Amino acid sequence: MIRNVIGSVVALVGAAAAVQSPFRTWYQDRLGRDYRIQDLFDGITGVPSSVMASILLPFLFAALVTLVGVVLRSRWVVALAGLIVLGFTVLWMVRQGQAASGLTVDSDGSGLGWGVAQALAGGILLLLGALLMSGRRRPARTGPAAEPYPVPPDDHPDTWPPTQEPGPAAQTSPGPEPEADPYTGPGRHRAAPPDEDTAQYPVQGEHPWPGEDPDRNRYHPPHP
Repeated sequence: MIRNVIGSVVALVGAAAAVQSPFRTWYQDRLGRDYRIQDLFDGITGVPSSVMASILLPFLFAALVTLVGVVLRSRWVVALAGLIVLGFTVLWMVRQGQAASGLTVDSDGSGLGWGVAQALAGGILLLLGALLMSGRRRPARTGPAAEPYPVPPDDHPDTWPPTQEPGPAAQTSPGPEPEADPYTGPGRHRAAPPDEDTAQYPVQGEHPWPGEDPDRNRYHPPHP
């Protein structure tokens, strides 16, 4: 955040310096606003120019680009504004050098003026401001929030209690083996005798219960 503020201030100072430079002398007491945009491509002439058709126009456009870059916190947009200022200033120097057969810097003001130095300084400040800015940080990507209770799909309805897949953990220990019947004689598959209160003994002629006296349940006729 601090880097963006410092870089924005430096970039705005550079843009202001570039916009103000055409109102100062550029070469042999001639102001920068007197040079036409057309002269930068066709060659420098002595024809005067209006303010909005002079070299001031690209510098105003660079200042507008700088404002957009500061608002958007874009380093590349601010750097583009600096390249525009430096590009048009260097182009003017090339055309002026061709027209004057060279460029000189004299103390009496007959050579390059302070307007050119101010334009170059403004472009350099714009590039420096772009380097100081940290730019806009991208938000960190986060995965979708996990649901506290995931909803089962339609093909797996919710059941309770949950079923367990067959496996080693789901196997239960076998129950106790049934005790072997030690009796192997006749009638070993008959049911066990009922309780004493509801006992019904076999009728005459049937086999007695295993282990009982054969004469116990035999029918005895009454005595006369």
